[in-house]
Parts: sequence; structure tokens; C-alpha cells
Amino acid sequence: MDLFDLAGAASGPAREDMGPGAVLLRGRALASERELLAGIAAVAAEAPFRHMRTPGGFEMSVAMTSCGEAGWVTDRRGYRYERCDPASGAPWPPMPEVFAALAQASAAEAGFPDFAPDACLINRYAPGARMSLHQDKDEQDFSRPIVSVSLGLPCTFQFGGAARSDPVRKYELRHGDVVVWGGPSRLYYHGVLRLKDGEHPLTGGLRYNLTFRGAL
Repeated sequence: MDLFDLAGAASGPAREDMGPGAVLLRGRALASERELLAGIAAVAAEAPFRHMRTPGGFEMSVAMTSCGEAGWVTDRRGYRYERCDPASGAPWPPMPEVFAALAQASAAEAGFPDFAPDACLINRYAPGARMSLHQDKDEQDFSRPIVSVSLGLPCTFQFGGAARSDPVRKYELRHGDVVVWGGPSRLYYHGVLRLKDGEHPLTGGLRYNLTFRGAL
């Protein structure tokens, strides 16, 4: 490792290894926090947040929208990606440049230098919202990692293993943290415990999560 690498490591965000191919980059998104939040607002102005229903008919507690070439949707027909927003019939809003740049840079730091996301699922959590343990397996190519960016209120992130019954580790994700998982951990179960009440100076009583995928 040369001096440039050492200097970069010293000045970069704290890095925590979560498992094979899984990395937590503390504060990685802080430098672009306002641009990211402005991007969320712009996307939501075109494709508003909505509470989707699972194939079983249950309304999700997390409100969602998407941007990029495809968006993730769920309804009675199942979980899938679609190129157009089913609420409007129009293509999903384009992915803001600041989104793609952060996702690519974070993936590269985690050891996935060729990641180019074509979809970003934006989750909006209000207090009480949660995401049960699940695998991200609706994408076509599992060789590409997942990049997840946390903004706003902190949450407790659960990260398990390849089987639902595997032990689960818990991480507090704070504003600006980025998690990347791929390779051996690409299909690991993960989720978010119920969001607690709080107030963030930039997002108020909400948490936003940007989840970048190679979907198509």
C-alpha cells in the first residue's frame, strides 16, 4: 500500500466488516447529504411515495418510490421490477447523478469496482415502520452488490446469513452511513427493526433509505 492509499484510509470513513463481501462505511454519504435529500424530493415530486401491498394483501409500513431504469413494485401479482411506475404509467424518474456517483464510489470501496446501478428503491420510514427479514432476490444478476444509504433518523439494521434461521447481528445505522453487501453475502437475510421516535435536523421525524441495485 502506498502513501496515497494510507492517506485515503486515514481520512476516509470508518469501515466495519460485517461478513464476507459485506462492509459498513460510516459517514460515507455525509459529504453529499443535502444533494441526496434534494434528489429524493425531486424523485418524489414525479413518482410520489406510496405504501405498496404484498402479494398476500398486507400494506407495507414503509412508503416507497423508485428512480432509474426500473422500479421495484409489489402487489397481488408478486414482487418484481417494472420500467414504468404502475401508478402513472410513466417511466420512473431518472436516477440523480449524485445518487449514482455515491453508489459507484461506495461499491468500489467495498471491493466491487464495476458496479453501475440501474435502479434505486427509496424507502421512507416513519416511527413504527419496519422491514422484516428478507433477501433481495428479484434482480436478474446476483453478481452485482447491493448498496444501501441511510439518511435521517437512526435505525437498527439486522444482518443475518444465507438461511432465515441463521444468527442475526444488529448494527445501528446513522445518518450518512452506507452498507454494501455482495459476493458471498449477496443473498443474506436483512431487515430493519421498528423505527423509534426522534427528530433529525434535515429530515424531521423520518428516515430515508436509498437502496441501489443492478436490477435488469
